[in-house]
Amino acid sequence: MSCSLLEFCRLQELRTVRDYLFHSQRDEPVEEKNEADNQMSWDTSDWESSWDNGDNQEEETTSTTKVEEETKGQTGPWLQDCVVALSPCSDLLVVAREHKAVFLSAKWRTDESGREEMTLGVSWTGTLSTEDGECVSSCICIPLASQKRSSTGRPDWTCVVVGFTSGHVRFYTENGVLLLAQLLHEDPVLRLKCRTYEIPRHPGVTEQHEELSILYPAALVTIDGFSLFQSLRACRNQVARAAAAGSDVIQPPPLAYKKWGLKDMDTIVDHISVGIMPLCVFDQMKNASILGGFTASVKGNPPAMSQYVTVGGGPYTGFYYSVEGSSQPLLSHVAMAVASKLTSALFSAASGWLGWNKNKNKNEDEAAQKQKPKVEPATPLTIRFGLPDSRRHGESICLSPCNKLAGVTDDFGRVSLLDLSRGIAIRMWKGYRDAQLGWLQVPEERSDREFSPPTSRPRRHAMFLVIYAPRRGILEVWGMQQGPRVGAFTVGKHCRLLFAGYRLMGVNSVTSQGWQLHTQQVCLLDPVTGALRTVNIPFHLALSDKKSERAKDMHLLKRLTALLKSRDVDPDVLESEGKSVLLDIKHPAIKKQALESLLSNKNAPLSCLTNIISTLYDTLKKQDTEDVDALLLQLCSSQLRLLQLYTDIQQLHSSADTEPCSDNDSLEGMKDELSRVGPILKRYAQFTSRPSVSFAQDSPDSPLTAQAFLSQMECSDDGQMKVNRGAEAEWNQLGNFLFWGCLSGKSPIQKVCDTLQQAGISPQQLLALLLSVWLLREKECYRNKGNRQKPSHTTHRPQQHKRLGLFSYPVQLRSRGTPSPSAPWWQQVRTTCIQSHNAAAALLAAFVAHRATKASITNHADTKMHSEWEAVSLELEQWVVCVRQLEDVLVLQTLLLVPPPQGAPAGAGSQCSIKTLLEGGTGGIADSVSKWVFRQNLAPQRLKEILQKRVDKDADDKLEQMERAEGNEKKEQSQEDTDRTAELLVAVWERFPHSLSPDLLFAHCCWEYVVQWNKDPEEGQCLCSAVEHLKWISSPHIQLGISTMMWSTFIVKRFSAAAYLMEKVGKAPKDRLCRRDVGMGDKAMTSFLGCCVQLLQILMEADSAVEEESVPELSVEESWCGAEGPASIAELALEQKGVHYPLVQHHCLLASLLHAALTFNLKVKPLNLFDSKGKNAFFRDLTTIQLMPSGDMDPGLVSLRQEFLLRVLTGWVLAIDDTSSSASGTGCPPLPSSGPKADWWPSLCLELGSLLQVNPDILRRHLVCELYNQGLDLRAEEVMLEVEDKDVLGSQLLVLTGQRLSFMLLHSQSQTQAAMELLARLPPTLCTWLKAMDPSELRCPLVPLSHSSRLVGRLIEILPENHAQYSLALHLLEAVEALTTED
Repeated sequence: MSCSLLEFCRLQELRTVRDYLFHSQRDEPVEEKNEADNQMSWDTSDWESSWDNGDNQEEETTSTTKVEEETKGQTGPWLQDCVVALSPCSDLLVVAREHKAVFLSAKWRTDESGREEMTLGVSWTGTLSTEDGECVSSCICIPLASQKRSSTGRPDWTCVVVGFTSGHVRFYTENGVLLLAQLLHEDPVLRLKCRTYEIPRHPGVTEQHEELSILYPAALVTIDGFSLFQSLRACRNQVARAAAAGSDVIQPPPLAYKKWGLKDMDTIVDHISVGIMPLCVFDQMKNASILGGFTASVKGNPPAMSQYVTVGGGPYTGFYYSVEGSSQPLLSHVAMAVASKLTSALFSAASGWLGWNKNKNKNEDEAAQKQKPKVEPATPLTIRFGLPDSRRHGESICLSPCNKLAGVTDDFGRVSLLDLSRGIAIRMWKGYRDAQLGWLQVPEERSDREFSPPTSRPRRHAMFLVIYAPRRGILEVWGMQQGPRVGAFTVGKHCRLLFAGYRLMGVNSVTSQGWQLHTQQVCLLDPVTGALRTVNIPFHLALSDKKSERAKDMHLLKRLTALLKSRDVDPDVLESEGKSVLLDIKHPAIKKQALESLLSNKNAPLSCLTNIISTLYDTLKKQDTEDVDALLLQLCSSQLRLLQLYTDIQQLHSSADTEPCSDNDSLEGMKDELSRVGPILKRYAQFTSRPSVSFAQDSPDSPLTAQAFLSQMECSDDGQMKVNRGAEAEWNQLGNFLFWGCLSGKSPIQKVCDTLQQAGISPQQLLALLLSVWLLREKECYRNKGNRQKPSHTTHRPQQHKRLGLFSYPVQLRSRGTPSPSAPWWQQVRTTCIQSHNAAAALLAAFVAHRATKASITNHADTKMHSEWEAVSLELEQWVVCVRQLEDVLVLQTLLLVPPPQGAPAGAGSQCSIKTLLEGGTGGIADSVSKWVFRQNLAPQRLKEILQKRVDKDADDKLEQMERAEGNEKKEQSQEDTDRTAELLVAVWERFPHSLSPDLLFAHCCWEYVVQWNKDPEEGQCLCSAVEHLKWISSPHIQLGISTMMWSTFIVKRFSAAAYLMEKVGKAPKDRLCRRDVGMGDKAMTSFLGCCVQLLQILMEADSAVEEESVPELSVEESWCGAEGPASIAELALEQKGVHYPLVQHHCLLASLLHAALTFNLKVKPLNLFDSKGKNAFFRDLTTIQLMPSGDMDPGLVSLRQEFLLRVLTGWVLAIDDTSSSASGTGCPPLPSSGPKADWWPSLCLELGSLLQVNPDILRRHLVCELYNQGLDLRAEEVMLEVEDKDVLGSQLLVLTGQRLSFMLLHSQSQTQAAMELLARLPPTLCTWLKAMDPSELRCPLVPLSHSSRLVGRLIEILPENHAQYSLALHLLEAVEALTTED
């Protein structure tokens, strides 16, 4: 990588800028001036062209075609006559001439290709001078840091500082608004320069303060950056407020500054402020001896001095030092003084804002304008030393970013490099007349220090001096301090090199943390094209010149890298280029890096890699041993071996399997084991062979590239190969490449095994790779094996043994090195099988490994010592346990793979292994089955029936007979699949009789359903199923614990929210409110409250039965005793504390009231039905003892309770309105078991009435009346038998009977003549009483006459003869009988 000139911005409206600035000279010819310049200057065309004839031919050149097109009408170097300043952030450019100025701001636009690019467009034009005859002499743009917390360290706005020939210095915003103006000296301003904060690169570097320096012909003014930053912010805010209020801008207080009178120098044209220079003891003694002579005394502490360097004449360069003392104001004092002055000025001007004393202020302003401001005298500062040269005059000086070097130009066309700490010139360039200078500080890239010491050291920085020679139109870059020229560019002759030398003002050591602001250090402005370009220099150019071997090697490496990145490259070209590059590179480290990049490239063919490495290896072998890097030679040798192994394996997989099939004696003993697990393996294969969706990139059939093979393999020093275990996918891909051809029957097994043996890969790693492939591709392996199990495929049995015998190959290799079986060797196999989720493949692998272990022990039985038999027995026992566990897992996994029926809750089938079941604790197995029950949506009664088949076969036969008696409707719906599923569940239960005991399984199912309900409370059926499973738990101890855990974990929070919501609303809440407060809809909340009632009832029943039964003992199977993990739900349930029965009953009472109110949509505030004690006891922990309500309740409270219960009964009667059934006389139809029509609502109300101290007889009488009112006479007669106070009931029913008869005789539209005659024959008393009745109160007035006749008969029976209305009842009976006779 070399230097480059990059365009990052382009100026717009250049012609507008030129026309505005040169408006008075627009019509004047410019040729005369050019001719005069040519006459007064030397003709340097010959030697200038020969100077750069050799170097510039290799550098970049810019096209001039576009330049000539754009420069029509623009003649002369007009930009050289202007003052130009660019912000370091490149977002503001100022071009000024005489008294005019143009501000250009950054804008983004889209070019023709759709790419975003930054441009600078005119944002403000105007006149800056305010006094007659003054012109702009210098200008800089200072970006000010933002003080906002979200953008700390970022530029907020840019201040334009302009110096005038009158001595004034004025500060403007980006929009040309004047912020501050001050006359610091009565001479023209020569130069404005700024120094901002820089993060110290080393701990010993002195932290420099921010500063603005202003140079006059004989004086230097410095303004502290902190006070200037605060003043500019305050002025900008005040100007904004004044503009918003429409008032005049207040004159701000003057700036605090220091003025030095520069002595002992004839002319000064430019300067730099180096900053504070800390002195060592030697420098202090040297300066003291120079200033004070031999007898000068030296102070203990060296003073801190600020260094200023000026250029001009007599001497050519001057060095000034100001000792930092107490005379200068402190920064905090300056800031405080500025703030106090500004504050006092604001308060003194407040009257002017409000309109007071306008005339007085106006007169004072006029007087202030007429009076010339007072200029403070300068403090004399003598020159310390200089570089005397009477004929040479300096023109400009440029300070480096490290504050140690400076570049100086003079009128002799020379560029000098100064060492500021020593005060000497250390280098000089000639032939650069009117040169412009800039500096570039380039940080080191992290990648360039790859061969250097550790990167914990600070990053290095390289300095480059940029020289623009306008006479020759060339831009050069030179390395410091004695470095070569690293770049040269041919540019225009009228450009301007813009170097700011500062960054952001207002940043300190705190706000610069994590500062990543990018600023352009050097910019080249071409006035012809309007392009702003910056120089890009790599760091490594500072390390060496063009003849450096390392630089050449890096160039070759980058050329090879670029070739490898290209997509369409010919393999022959790649091979030839790779050979030439690797042979040309000299440094072994870089050659190794190039070789590694070539090996890791995916586009390089295998033959290309082999040929390149072979050529390099042969070349290295021919060289002397001392000149060859041993590591590089070993790398080539190992990579060649790996590529050869890759090629051999690839060729073997492409060849057909022609090896004869020979039975393996060690596998003959597996026939019984395979036949035992054959049926379950067949079922497992049916479920796993179902089609599934997978991504192509995840397919195990994707080929393994040579680069991936090399990245996973490694050759050791002793010639052995080792596999690097990386990502699981890469490991499986390598194993698939090595062994899948053998497992699928496409490759010769013996040849592949011999090739791997000769390669020197350890048998342990080979076995691990083989197991990974076997387990990963279980479907393909078992599909082939499952087909061979059939009688029609008996010819494949030798081939099956051949593939399974592949597992014994690593064992044979292992036994050659170790004569006895090793426990760690087999432990690896067991660990892999234990962790695998592929149960069938793991079981078959365990069968083979177990058989191989037995065979190995048998072969070495004679050589074993007696002490070794204990370890052998333990090894065999571990295999027996492992095989038993894998068989259990296979049966369980087969059950879990059963697909759920249509309409069941969705969810992926869970994968299980020995490891996951052991880590799941004692309840891990039951938890897996409970998740399966949830996916199958298996009813608890059906689950109990399936488990009962194993416990009681006779009972199962009876159940089957009952099912046959009910009919064959259910058997028609996939009865075969249901039976197979039941058989699988029974088989799992037989293998886990303790872990899947009914109580334990129902407990886990209950918990799984309530967990699923908690995820989606809208699914109320899940909570109902959880309660149903809870009912089937036979142990009251487990039932009590599960109920308590359900209540405290999932229920009580939503239950309390529902109670408080209904209390707030006073009625059944709307769906929106239910979702907001409770998290479910109104219908789901009704179901939820019903489940709460059932849960609390189960809790009370279990608490009552706990003392009668003993605590159950939980156990696990012998082979699963090693379970380590969380306790099961049943164990947690047994650890729960007992509950307080009255408190549970209290909550059950509230739940019943809430459920009734929501079911029948009643208006009620449920908590108001309880006293203060009852309210305080709600929603407390059920295991605590609370102060419960006792004694007689307040009659008003009892009245509210009674009214609510009566409304509940009324709502139930309205819900079961089945008059059509009642009218048919066929009897009362059965009612459902749930919902508002449930038959248990009346009994529940009576039970609640006894708990709420409400007279139950009142409720019964009300229910009888409501039933008769609804026309449900048959149901009313059933309830009437339980009424105790017959007299009151008789009076109530008498009125109801009168309303019915009144409707028939007086209000019915179909009145008959017989009815009218009967009405005339009635006694006057009865007739008057019937007319007083209001039939509109009846909800069902059209009742059969026979029902009314039976009702009157009942009245005669229940009313005593001495009752006041007994005679009236007799008259009613006569009237009804008369009507019945006539009908």
